[in-house]
Amino acid sequence: MVEGGRALEVLSAIRERYPIVMHGVSMSIGSADPLNRDYLRKLREAARRFSPAWMSDHLCWTSVGGRNLHDLIPLPYTEEALRHVVRRIRAVQDAIERPILMENVSSYMAFADSAMPEWEFLSRVAEEADCGILLDINNVFVSAFNHRFDACEYIDAVPADRVVQYHLAGHSDHGTYLLDSHDHPVREEVWSLYERAVRRFGAVSALVEWDDNIPDFGALAATADRARRIFINAASNFVRRDRNGGSAERTGTAPVPADHRA
Repeated sequence: MVEGGRALEVLSAIRERYPIVMHGVSMSIGSADPLNRDYLRKLREAARRFSPAWMSDHLCWTSVGGRNLHDLIPLPYTEEALRHVVRRIRAVQDAIERPILMENVSSYMAFADSAMPEWEFLSRVAEEADCGILLDINNVFVSAFNHRFDACEYIDAVPADRVVQYHLAGHSDHGTYLLDSHDHPVREEVWSLYERAVRRFGAVSALVEWDDNIPDFGALAATADRARRIFINAASNFVRRDRNGGSAERTGTAPVPADHRA
């Protein structure tokens, strides 16, 4: 989102050969601050230049009083917060002239005023703002452990027609809580949850996030291969549920998504 330089040169060269998606951390969709119109203008210009398959950011807030906290702070799951976020997502989509995906974040505290579970809040935001969902499977597991809810219930409650991408990642285990650190291998329970998601949502692209303590390429490739095998096995015969819980679609085969790699 700058005017020039090496980063844009490299990205332009990559875009000539591969499709890309754009993923942000600074939209601060849940903040009480006004939307940053300069940020949205630059985002729109970048999207016009690179034509991403989709764009995403996080269902949280990251700024207050014009200062960026550089962290993904959770929201209270209330009707007031829901209305606020829906209005802002619709305004963002109008400003950048395309739909966006909202990603569920990992969290380590909960608001006493929350009036609904996280999955209901996420689902209603997607429906009422008419946006997509980037379902971070690891974040579901981390938050489920930290807040003692059922991760499977979360996966089963998200509207199937809104999920456009998955994130997979590793986290660090601190005994009484899990931290979404992206510096460990994907945990077995997260792989199982991913398989459950694929069986429900079908042919949805997945991305493995690994940001620190990065292993050699062979380990990364093996992680991507495992994700691909789970996808092929689980998506080859899945049932998509309609909004009333009935069987809406069954597929016999499904292609491997093009960006299904680490």
